[in-house]
Amino acid sequence: MITPKVLYIPKGSINQIITYLQRENYDVCKLDALLLRFIGSPQSGWINLESTHNTRFDFLYKLTRAKAPLVTITLIPGETTYIFLNQLADKLHLDRQKLQEMFDAQAPLSEGVFVPDTYKIPKGITEKELIRLLLQSSHKRMLALSEKFFGTYNEKKWFRYVAIASIIQKESANNEEMPIVSSVIYNRLKKGMRLQMDGTLNYGKYSHVKVTARRIKEDKSQFNTYIYKGVPSVPICNVSFEAIRAAIFPAKSNYLYFMKNKKGVHDFTCNYSTHLYNIRRATK
Repeated sequence: MITPKVLYIPKGSINQIITYLQRENYDVCKLDALLLRFIGSPQSGWINLESTHNTRFDFLYKLTRAKAPLVTITLIPGETTYIFLNQLADKLHLDRQKLQEMFDAQAPLSEGVFVPDTYKIPKGITEKELIRLLLQSSHKRMLALSEKFFGTYNEKKWFRYVAIASIIQKESANNEEMPIVSSVIYNRLKKGMRLQMDGTLNYGKYSHVKVTARRIKEDKSQFNTYIYKGVPSVPICNVSFEAIRAAIFPAKSNYLYFMKNKKGVHDFTCNYSTHLYNIRRATK
């Protein structure tokens, strides 16, 4: 039999597992269900077959004995996919370029499609299957949240909110600030003002790079909200559900500016003169 080296087995009876494997286009049949009754019950979870070529008996036997060791990888809110793929390649010893190729082939957008969380990834998984696993898991959770908020899921509308949420994620000092930062974004958009937010330039490989005056002047990408009006057409990072909730339900305010103070949180203001004062106070 030719199979992936690593595969997932859901919980269920032997007949249910055989049916699942058939749906996944594995070459199994009812006779295999009978053989498993003598060999043993298949384990649930990730199975490492150690080879992509096995005899039928070896395949069935390994279903009942082999468990894939799991690697724990955490995607933190605000991290970019570029950095996350680097982490996946490093911890799972995968090909970084192939991961990018599989992501580009499967993802609906270049950024913001993963749900930040702690994932348990089986060793031996291929680049293609890993990206498929992460995208399916993330899409399922985004779909559930969208249906909770809107009663339906519209991909274009959803990722418009994710794009706004990604700015909120980068700019907020904590979850409590997120609805207020969201209100600033909407207030500036309503007035036709540029967002002029440093966080939008922390995209891709620049996730942890300090934004300088020179960078603001020279970066011509759509993520430079000092140059271009509006929200970038794609998110700048992967976001928490708290940030998405803030993007959908902003606080009611007249704030147009905010500046991080020496306590590490932001001072919000409606007036530019007060904003300049806050800048001077924070930089003394």
